[in-house]
Amino acid sequence: MAEQIRAELVANVLSLLVSVGDVVDAGQPVVIMESMKMEIPVLAEHGGTVTTVSVTEGDVVQEGDVILELS
Repeated sequence: MAEQIRAELVANVLSLLVSVGDVVDAGQPVVIMESMKMEIPVLAEHGGTVTTVSVTEGDVVQEGDVILELS
């Protein structure tokens, strides 16, 4: 079952740290978001392989938007 990593707040996607096919560990930063001039790392809750990246650098995401999926 895929794990969806979602945005927790309205923010800009500052930097993507992973791409499709990358293997990530639990607690690893996968995206850096920027909101109100603060950089906010988004961490993987579980380890897995990145299957989908739904955003690109510079995108604005809304709370609850899917950022990426892990299998």
